[in-house]
Amino acid sequence: MSESVYKIIELVGTSSESWEKAAAAAVSRAAESLRDIRVAEVSELDMQMKDGKVEAFRAKVKVSFKYEGKN
Repeated sequence: MSESVYKIIELVGTSSESWEKAAAAAVSRAAESLRDIRVAEVSELDMQMKDGKVEAFRAKVKVSFKYEGKN
């Protein structure tokens, strides 16, 4: 079995509807430019407020993908 290396980046997705959609937005956008995404972990949830009301749900997501550096 060969060794593998993975890189982890942290993203923040937002949604006016839910934390689930905020997390999905982060992963969806990452998938547009990253190949071989393996794991996405929601590390933090919060809300953006305006005048005492929820304006947006935010999900901080750690995305792991296989690192393909030069040998």
